Amino acid sequence: MPKNLNLLFLLFFFPLLISAQSFNTDEFNTKRLKINQTGMTVLGAWAIGNLAYSGVAVFNNTGENKAFHQMNIGWGAINLALAGAGYLGSRDAATSLSVLESARELESMKRIFLFNAGLDIGYMATGAYLMERSKNTGDEKRSDQLAGFGKSIIMQGGFLFAFDLVMYFVHQNHGKKGLYNLVSDLSVSPDGFRVVMNFYIHQPFVQYFQKSEHIAKMCSFSEH
Repeated sequence: MPKNLNLLFLLFFFPLLISAQSFNTDEFNTKRLKINQTGMTVLGAWAIGNLAYSGVAVFNNTGENKAFHQMNIGWGAINLALAGAGYLGSRDAATSLSVLESARELESMKRIFLFNAGLDIGYMATGAYLMERSKNTGDEKRSDQLAGFGKSIIMQGGFLFAFDLVMYFVHQNHGKKGLYNLVSDLSVSPDGFRVVMNFYIHQPFVQYFQKSEHIAKMCSFSEH
């Protein structure tokens, strides 16, 4: 078979193989976005709780405790804005994606949460540094401020670290429910998107592909 005809065969036949798998990408992506919406709701509730509690407590405390609640208010405002933007983005995102597009979106989301978890460790380390620094300043007012800020940053970083890890593993588990049966050896890099897809093909077609020199160079087959 001519080389260009082999290529055309792959382009038109493989999508049929993909669609033949019992995998509904629309349903999968709808669930993925629902997971994000639930996560953003939790984050928003945490932010509102911080704003409400610390918004009152900041007027009833002084020194270190006052600084603690001041920082909580700042974190609450930022987290509420992020939660709102994330929720709206998930609500309006497309769900009718191909298998590869679905895999790309899932892996991208997992990477974001994993990267954020790394940032959260940095936040907690910064909070610990501020608390330690508060012990070495001669100004009592400055010392209270640093200690209060440090405690708040550690608390906020700890919550976000747990939140981001839970979201990562929830998405990971969601991917195992069908998508990872079709897609394996998947990686995303700045240079591109690499994926190996698993197909279940009847033996006559496997024999045909193996006999085709050009297709055999592009694909590998194993019997199950």
